[in-house]
Amino acid sequence: MTGRERIMNKIVGRPVDRVPLMPITMMFAADYNDVSYRRYATDYRTLVEAQLRVAEAFGFDYVSCISDPAREAADCGATIAYYDDQPPAINEGKALLADKARLNTLAMPDPLAGVRMLDRIQAAALFKEKVGADKLIEGWVEGPCAEGADLRGINALMMDFIEEPSFVRDLFAFVLELALAFVKAQIEAGADIIGVGDAAASLVGPAIYEEFVWPFEKRLVDGIHNAGGRVRLHICGNTRPILDGLGKLGCEIVDLDWMVPLDEARAAMGPKQVLAGNMDPLAVLRNGAEQDVLDKVMECRRQAGDAYIIAAGCEIPRDTPHENVHGLRKYAESTRNGVD
Repeated sequence: MTGRERIMNKIVGRPVDRVPLMPITMMFAADYNDVSYRRYATDYRTLVEAQLRVAEAFGFDYVSCISDPAREAADCGATIAYYDDQPPAINEGKALLADKARLNTLAMPDPLAGVRMLDRIQAAALFKEKVGADKLIEGWVEGPCAEGADLRGINALMMDFIEEPSFVRDLFAFVLELALAFVKAQIEAGADIIGVGDAAASLVGPAIYEEFVWPFEKRLVDGIHNAGGRVRLHICGNTRPILDGLGKLGCEIVDLDWMVPLDEARAAMGPKQVLAGNMDPLAVLRNGAEQDVLDKVMECRRQAGDAYIIAAGCEIPRDTPHENVHGLRKYAESTRNGVD
């Protein structure tokens, strides 16, 4: 069974030969391939080569176009800082929509006509050429709350929920239109699944999430499905207060950070929702021993049940010992034919 088949079967409830393996690697992949992170994040050929090498070396079932959250914002005209050895970062002090009125005149960028979104689309196409039949290909977009924060500034957005709710809805509508155009282009290029990163959503309470964020996340998820893709939702941070809402979005995979007990997520989302992640990337994966990794992933699977995909709670840290990453593969392979 190929990695692509393994994940596709898992997300629709069909039998698999072992538990799929989908950890997020970005800086780890760049370092493993001995390239600067600036090159990894700005040259799709470098990203693709590094992802392919890591997937082959550690037995991952997929490859991913993810590198940083600044692609959409950059093509909208936001001020982005680039570093040789760190991810590109949005300049919060020069937020593109520091003046809310600018939203009314902000042009909708064409993902195929810009620089940074096009680079990700080209990565999906190159992945399709090289491993389309063997590995699942993951594209990526920012969710409404995360991208809204990227354009407006995180602190300003948090105040807007209370002071300017109509502006928030207009901003999220703009972000949704942009995300769906970006999604469509990535799927047409070869992406099988779209990762949706909406980290800022973990910072709002359940009332604000339900009123403002969930409706736009739901429209994004539905739009990805209508475009022929699947969805992996990843929200960094503690999402325990909004687990019920996450389970109602209809995502194929809900990827959970380490603060969220998987048994709570399972109880909130029901037995069929495929869950992923939950391992502490620092305390266990980076700082622990191989046996700690094996013990933790076994516990994750025990709590999550069969509808589970192996991943870390977030990105695998760049200096994680290779033997610990191999530990994820070792556990996955131990589950062949249902044997742990």
